[in-house]
Amino acid sequence: MMTSNATEVTLTGLGACCAVGNTVLHTLLVPDHLEEMFYIGVLFAVGSAVMLVVAVALVTASRPMAAWLTGAVVSLGMIVAFLLSRTVGLPDGYYEPGWEAPYGPLSLLVEGIFVLAFLTWLGVRADVSAVPGPPHQAARERTAPGSTVQKGW
Repeated sequence: MMTSNATEVTLTGLGACCAVGNTVLHTLLVPDHLEEMFYIGVLFAVGSAVMLVVAVALVTASRPMAAWLTGAVVSLGMIVAFLLSRTVGLPDGYYEPGWEAPYGPLSLLVEGIFVLAFLTWLGVRADVSAVPGPPHQAARERTAPGSTVQKGW
C-alpha cells in the first residue's frame, strides 16, 4: 500500500506529465490555428504557456495548490471549448467538424486525466489533514514537576 506522501508525489508527477503533454499538443496546433482563426491560435499559445508554468510549479512549489487549480481550470476550459467548437461553434463562426485525430482525442485525454489527478490529490490531502494529531498541550495542567493532570470538561 502506498503512503499518502508517495501517492501525492505520484499524482503530482502525473499532473506535471499531463500539463507537459497538453503544452506539446497545443503548441503543435498554434501555427495552423493562427492562420485559420487568429484568436484560437492565440488561446492555444496562451494555454500552452500557462500549462508549462503549471508543470514547472507542480514539480518545484512547496505548496502546489495554485498550480493544481490553475491547471484544472485551464484543462476544463479547453475541454469545454473543444466540445463547443464541435457542437454549437465558437465566436466568429468557428466550427470544427472533426476530432483532429490524434490531437483532439489526446488533448481531451491529458486534460481529463489532469482534472482527475487534481481531484484525487485533493482527496489525499483531505485524508492526511483529517488524521488526528497528539493532544494539545494547552489541554493539560501542570501540578508538580514532571507530572500532568488532564483537565476534565
